[in-house]
Amino acid sequence: MNTVALPVTRTAAVTLPFLFIVMWSSGYVAGKIGLPYAGPFTLIFIRFFSAAWILLMIALALRAPWPKSWKEAGHIAVVGALIQALQFSGLYGGLSLGVSAGVSALIVGTMPIFTALGAALFLKENVSSRQWGGLAVGLLGVAMVVSNKIAVHEASAAAYLCVALALIGVTAGTLYQKKFCSSMDLRTGGFIQLSVASLIAFVLALRYEGLQVDWSLPLILSSGWLSVVNSIGAVSLLFIMVRRGEASRVAGLFYLIPAVTALMGFLVLRETLSATAVAGFLVTASGVYLATKK
Repeated sequence: MNTVALPVTRTAAVTLPFLFIVMWSSGYVAGKIGLPYAGPFTLIFIRFFSAAWILLMIALALRAPWPKSWKEAGHIAVVGALIQALQFSGLYGGLSLGVSAGVSALIVGTMPIFTALGAALFLKENVSSRQWGGLAVGLLGVAMVVSNKIAVHEASAAAYLCVALALIGVTAGTLYQKKFCSSMDLRTGGFIQLSVASLIAFVLALRYEGLQVDWSLPLILSSGWLSVVNSIGAVSLLFIMVRRGEASRVAGLFYLIPAVTALMGFLVLRETLSATAVAGFLVTASGVYLATKK
């Protein structure tokens, strides 16, 4: 299957991870801005549906290649169901059922550890002792960043199960993408993935929220940002990095997301940023450096 080829340069090796972290982290802030105007499943349906149509228009205009077989299309659809639909439906569902943002971030923040285990077991990647040490240090940093945001609530087992499903979705989706879809075209492949995700989100939004939307400028800006910057831009960068490198190294970048999100929340939403969170950011950065350094 043809794909979009990008030259591997030293500049790209530094720029792509930085852009990915900033773009992916911004989704949490944009989502928080949009949630008062639409239910969680309705918001992600708008996000996925809009992004799918944008990618379809781009793919048709540029005559991008489509999968050569139903088998290839099926693999691409599985990744969309895992990384897009399962991850965000589980995360938003857990938050709506009472799991605190700090606990959610900490649970999903263990993704690099499980991805490294999966990469070693199923992709036969060699995860060095330095990488394992970096992953452990990164996890400690994540815990420090979210420690002041963890609150004890009477959340049900179903609520925590939802967040666990989000963790499973992003972990399994990253491994599956590396194994079966590393050469997919980002335009047509992204359209297939987002179409599958939007269908799943539509069913959930219709069933639990009745697709109720309070259309407003904040919602339009929020959903537009989530569609273009996150569902298209950030996910495409994730797939490009997975294609070029080891899944375990790329997954280590996710440790920086809670810290960068906390910083964005401080700058954009006027949320508090404690000294412990700042220290956790530095610890996390050290862990990511160890885990991703070749």
